[in-house]
Amino acid sequence: MSLSQAQKKALRGIGHHLDPVVMVSENGVSEGVLAELDRALSDHELIKVKLAITEREARAEVLDKLLAESGAELVQTIGKVALLYRHNARANPKLSNIKRFENHHGRH
Repeated sequence: MSLSQAQKKALRGIGHHLDPVVMVSENGVSEGVLAELDRALSDHELIKVKLAITEREARAEVLDKLLAESGAELVQTIGKVALLYRHNARANPKLSNIKRFENHHGRH
């Protein structure tokens, strides 16, 4: 399921204040990184990932791998930070950045 431009815009608004919760270094994508990414997406649905990788091409390759392995969708990249989204219908409302935002701002 691809996100529409309107959905991406809404997610960018929610993600604006988030801090990165997963960091990928020059060492690349390890099993530990993938496990942490999966847990963060399951809990929060919308997360920022810091790609602490100097080369742009290497960064893009790592991001592609993260997306492929996690099933997440890319909402936005700014510099070395990527905003990823993966819907979880059973996400804990206290942990999900989406549900917390909706509960805090009321549903429209």
